Amino acid sequence: MDLLNATVALTNFVIIPATSYGAQLALGALGVTLIYGILRFSNFAHGDTMAFGTAMVILVTWAMQSVGIHLGPFPTALLALPFGIALTAAFVLGTDRAVYRFYRKQKAAPVILVIVSMGVMFIMNGVTRFIIGVDEIRFDDGERFLISAGGFKKATGLAEGLAFRSTQGLTIVTAVIVVAILFWFLNQTRTGKSMRAFSDNEDLALLSGINPERVVTVTWIIAAGLATIAGTLYGLDKSFKAFNYFQLLLPIFAAAIVGGLGNPLGAIAGGFLIAFSEVGLTYAWKKVATYVLPESLAPDGLIQLMSTDYKFAVSFSILIVVLLFKPTGLFKGKSI
Repeated sequence: MDLLNATVALTNFVIIPATSYGAQLALGALGVTLIYGILRFSNFAHGDTMAFGTAMVILVTWAMQSVGIHLGPFPTALLALPFGIALTAAFVLGTDRAVYRFYRKQKAAPVILVIVSMGVMFIMNGVTRFIIGVDEIRFDDGERFLISAGGFKKATGLAEGLAFRSTQGLTIVTAVIVVAILFWFLNQTRTGKSMRAFSDNEDLALLSGINPERVVTVTWIIAAGLATIAGTLYGLDKSFKAFNYFQLLLPIFAAAIVGGLGNPLGAIAGGFLIAFSEVGLTYAWKKVATYVLPESLAPDGLIQLMSTDYKFAVSFSILIVVLLFKPTGLFKGKSI
């Protein structure tokens, strides 16, 4: 019985949260790795693209709620998501036309584009805060739990309750669907194959008649879609605050680099590696240890390797180690 309680506690506080968080990081890292693989630069504005996209989804959600449009047990944000993606894609494409296109024509070095993206990052952050404010916003209006702790205890008779929030389940299912569609698009459609060819060898792709501007446009639209979906899922699961997405940039980049920049599979694997590392190292293992160990060996302390205040240090440390020993990442992406 104690082993079952330990398993439930581990699932409740580590496995489910880390899987949900990992799915959010994976979607964010996919956008970063797509931009790097095709447009050849690290887009530091991606975190604030997520914030902007989520803000658009929230505004559309509020508009729908004001006229009585809801989605029953599911968050109304799901109905607003396509509108948020469209608005974010338009904004990102406008930014590309106004800023990035000039540097592409000048064949600027990647480091110049990185610096430019940092400027875009601060502008997007300011625009997002101006539009929606700086306060914390909760916009999940669906059912709160798929499995409640009390109901689980009553059904199983265990001392530990399992709480599985609907936003966590929604995150995992949505991530699986989005990743499946993205891989189908990249591998089966003509446009996706053109993007892969452009990423592998730009000069050869141009000689083959591939339109580079079309590839750039589609890449930005997909990146905006991934950013908006990832940001919305993160906001539903936790809450929305524009500055939080700026902080989220480090684990997202760590996930993309650890997996291998430019490698979509690596971005997904990196997302889950970073998430499980952060959650596992900042979780207080006392409860699990108390169930598993004999009473005489039960710990007095929390058995917490590091405080949750330092969770971003975990992703930074993993990033440094990977860059030192395997600069192309675990899945052999492009070197940085």
